[in-house]
Amino acid sequence: MVAKKVALTLACGDYEIVRALKEGTVEPDGIELTVLTRMDSTTRHWRFLRNGDFDVAECSASAYITAQDQGRPFTGLPVFLHRRFRHGFIFINTKKGITKPTDLIGRRIGVKSFQLTAANWCRGILEHEYGVPHKSIEWVAERDEDIEFKQATGLKIARIPDAQSIEAMLVDGEIDAVMAGAFIKPFLDGHPNVGRLFSDYKKEEQIYYRKTGIFPIMHVLGIRKEIVDQHPWITINLYRAFNEAKSIAMKRMENPRLVPLAWYRSAWEEQEEILGKDPWEYGLSESNQRNLNALTGYSYEQGLTRTHLQAKDLFAPVSQGRKRGEDNV
Repeated sequence: MVAKKVALTLACGDYEIVRALKEGTVEPDGIELTVLTRMDSTTRHWRFLRNGDFDVAECSASAYITAQDQGRPFTGLPVFLHRRFRHGFIFINTKKGITKPTDLIGRRIGVKSFQLTAANWCRGILEHEYGVPHKSIEWVAERDEDIEFKQATGLKIARIPDAQSIEAMLVDGEIDAVMAGAFIKPFLDGHPNVGRLFSDYKKEEQIYYRKTGIFPIMHVLGIRKEIVDQHPWITINLYRAFNEAKSIAMKRMENPRLVPLAWYRSAWEEQEEILGKDPWEYGLSESNQRNLNALTGYSYEQGLTRTHLQAKDLFAPVSQGRKRGEDNV
């Protein structure tokens, strides 16, 4: 008789680093995964954190931190499927005389939601690195929050009607800037009213990394707490499977023939030179704790959490013990 595996649904992005899990090349020990990759990020985050629609899901780091602060029925694994530097995703209306970060003080800035991890990082970086207090700005939010929170005293957030969008408001000059999670259409279309706050954003991001050692974590892996309570072994087995899938992906991506970019290999080598051999590292290494503690600090300062959580408070244990877990004979 074949032993029955625990069936779990996993909702995540369609990334190279999860390809081996999606295709079944890597199978977590004792687990049968149904992998869902066709949702956009914001839908996946909302459905997991609000409804618990999936057993395991990649979700917004900021919303997950708020959920932990509120005691929601989730725990997490220190698996970070999405990271992104943020300087290049602050867009401005080019007619408003904004030439440097401090020109944003007193302005109206659009965000998809205040809790959006990208906006959280942008606000924290602007405040701590460039002297732009987050309470000096009127925030214009397009959507509801993944996890509702009590708005801090002195924080100004306006919600716009469904018929409006922050991209259109930026083009029309109704708001002065947008902090986005991804490229916005007016920028991609080359609209003359839309530009970047940091024209040489890559230089700013490299300066930021060399100063802080932070390659911003955007998403974490959440898991419904009842599953962990029932099967405590699942967290370690899933964690090992995600690491194995990532190792396969990184080895595969070393081959420049896979990507239709003329200078792909030079970009790969530049990444290694600046960010090191494994900038997508999982687990609670010193580097990842510094990264997450910056974000939990920003969450506390901006009123997303009532307590100042630490990275070690956020995740289920995934250690098998010191010097254990290797292929020993």
